[in-house]
Amino acid sequence: MGKREEIREDKIKTLIKLQQKEASRNKNPKVQNIAINNKTARSAISVYLSVEKTNLFVLSLSLSLSSQSNWTTQKSFPTIIMVREKDVCWEYAEKLDGNKVRCKFCLRVLNGGISRLKHHLSRLPSKGVNPCSKVRDDVTDRVKAIISSKEEIKETSSVKKQKIAEARSPANISTSSKIIPLEASSPVAKVFATVSPMAPSTLSNQDNVERSIALFFFENKLDFSVARSSSYQAMIDAVGKCGLGFTGPSAETLKTTWLERIKSEVSLQSKDTEKEWITTGCTIIADTWTDNKSRALINFLVSSPSRTFFHKSVDASSYFKNTKCLADLFDSVIQEFGPESVVQIIMDTSFNYTGISNHILQNYGTIFVSPCASQCLNLILEEFSKVDWVNRCILQAQTLSKFLYNNVSMLDLMKRFTGGQELIRTGITKSVSSFLSLQSMLKQRSRIKHMFNSPEYSTNSSYTNKPQSISCIAIVEDNDFWRAVEECVAISEPFLKVLREVSGGKPAVGSIYELMTRAKESLRTYYIMDESKCKTFLEIVDRKWRDQLHSPLHSAGAFLNPSIQYNPEIKFLGSIKEDFFKVLEKLLPTPELRRDITNQIFTFTRANGMFACNLAMEARDTVSPGLWWEQFGDSAPVLQRVAIRILSQVCSTFTFEKHWSTFQQIHSEKRNKIDKETMNDLVYINYNLRLARQMRTKSVEADPIQFDDIDMTSEWVEESENPSPTQWLDRFGAALDGGDLNTRQFNAAIFGNDHIFGL
Repeated sequence: MGKREEIREDKIKTLIKLQQKEASRNKNPKVQNIAINNKTARSAISVYLSVEKTNLFVLSLSLSLSSQSNWTTQKSFPTIIMVREKDVCWEYAEKLDGNKVRCKFCLRVLNGGISRLKHHLSRLPSKGVNPCSKVRDDVTDRVKAIISSKEEIKETSSVKKQKIAEARSPANISTSSKIIPLEASSPVAKVFATVSPMAPSTLSNQDNVERSIALFFFENKLDFSVARSSSYQAMIDAVGKCGLGFTGPSAETLKTTWLERIKSEVSLQSKDTEKEWITTGCTIIADTWTDNKSRALINFLVSSPSRTFFHKSVDASSYFKNTKCLADLFDSVIQEFGPESVVQIIMDTSFNYTGISNHILQNYGTIFVSPCASQCLNLILEEFSKVDWVNRCILQAQTLSKFLYNNVSMLDLMKRFTGGQELIRTGITKSVSSFLSLQSMLKQRSRIKHMFNSPEYSTNSSYTNKPQSISCIAIVEDNDFWRAVEECVAISEPFLKVLREVSGGKPAVGSIYELMTRAKESLRTYYIMDESKCKTFLEIVDRKWRDQLHSPLHSAGAFLNPSIQYNPEIKFLGSIKEDFFKVLEKLLPTPELRRDITNQIFTFTRANGMFACNLAMEARDTVSPGLWWEQFGDSAPVLQRVAIRILSQVCSTFTFEKHWSTFQQIHSEKRNKIDKETMNDLVYINYNLRLARQMRTKSVEADPIQFDDIDMTSEWVEESENPSPTQWLDRFGAALDGGDLNTRQFNAAIFGNDHIFGL
């Protein structure tokens, strides 16, 4: 008995390798039973389940080594029964005939199957495999992790080969430990057929891990949306690689050592981005908000083509009462970035920045002050929604949505008829939400009508006996209502398109003028037979464009945009050229700088020199204007520098979803100096990490003006009058789903406090 317990681990591992070899001879190669000790099992689970994600492991404790062998013990060892599923990387490729695959990013056809595709996507050096030029960074990182985990396992296996060879003796193999092949006829059966009677006890390990994670979320009042973060899985992967015995950093270590280290890393990234400002320039964004205590908070961000960075947050409540203090604040921010690097400052149109705008224009000759295009477009949509018949249409649609969303069984029935689709949408503003929801309702019109006329609805008293039911049926059957919805969608969609183009941090200075012109033409075309309505909406647009939205930079950007300049259908108005020349005089203030500018403008407008090459002509409509000038503008070097700096700028503060409650905490009067410094650092890191994630992972299909989750507290869902005593329970679901309720609101509503970051 004692000798059996003293058997060396390497001989047990020898047995494991022999079992693997026998499993490889099995007729069903997808099923392998590997007997390993508990420590090795834990390591394998942590590596494969958390990193590789290519195999499904079902643990079983059914294998017990025979006591007849000299190399067995009386203990049972866990068996990993492995079912190889479809490689996760197939989601990035299309399988072709033979062993060929097509990359979904660059559409290149590769020979050699999924293995070569992984090297293609990872961009790692590999003989005969060209790196993908269009793959997203997050996909590259994921594929690298998969390749790395496999290489680690291969390396470990190689080191142990010698010991396995030495102990490879038939006498050492217990006949009772041979592998029995498992067969299954379907994908589901393949999984469950491999689960031995002892499997539940090991599967519970997965439940235990998930339970621990769930308890961590519940105890610390974390939004469930945290689990969607890329850093969430990265953290689990890193912990899994450490194995047992890993102890997480203490609160003090996080608050000091790691806070300083991560802040330094983020700052270094910002410094790297500053290098491009010499060529492209940058835009300072002054994003302003008033909290429930009437405090004016300003977030300063800096944006350039590669990315946007959060700089700092300032409580400017007292500054708005004193123009000089506000001017000093903006002076300090401009000096921190360098006046020579700043092309424009975008300010919130809802605040009185007139004094500070004049100060900047007078003291900084080459800096422009521009309004936020997204805010102005939102004001246009808001004015649209106030027109009597539009407002009436929105209210009727809200009556319908409230009836559907405030009854669980009614909501379930609706989703059965809409194929699981939501009926309403949540946009970045109230007005955007309204018009997006009308679009969605129009798409689902036939299905909604079918639902209200279905036996499932008419025979269910829980639906039909409700007072709102009769009103909703009348609305759905009213053709005038649907004609109004169609009209609302037709007049709002062109401006929603403009809003999409200028939001999300994209350089849009060179395109906003044309986009607004096309949106206005859409109104004229739609109302070609109704001059009165056309005039009503065009007056709203022209007033906002003239008084708030238009900037000389927009005209200059349109003139320098090759897709507009060389479009034979477009003729520039005299006002556009006038604005363009004003911008040139501002950016080139001396005659020496403007010496050859007239000839260079002629070269550009006539498409001479390098502007005439085939590559330049082919790229006019396919390459961003700033990049086009960088590549093909050498024939007009002075104009090239001006064009790149103008066309590389954003025209909106809507670069990122804001969580103003976090910034409100920074400026809390209850905080001492140390707490405020720590909070400032935390917000600096958090905001910039999220901005970086947005730039890195944002899909081209993502809508910058629409959120994925429905706001269950909006006026499209929530009954605002006479709320029931238990109405907070209805909002609880929205908070848990990470909807419009942010962490502070969730904590305050449910737990009675609004602390974030534990400070």
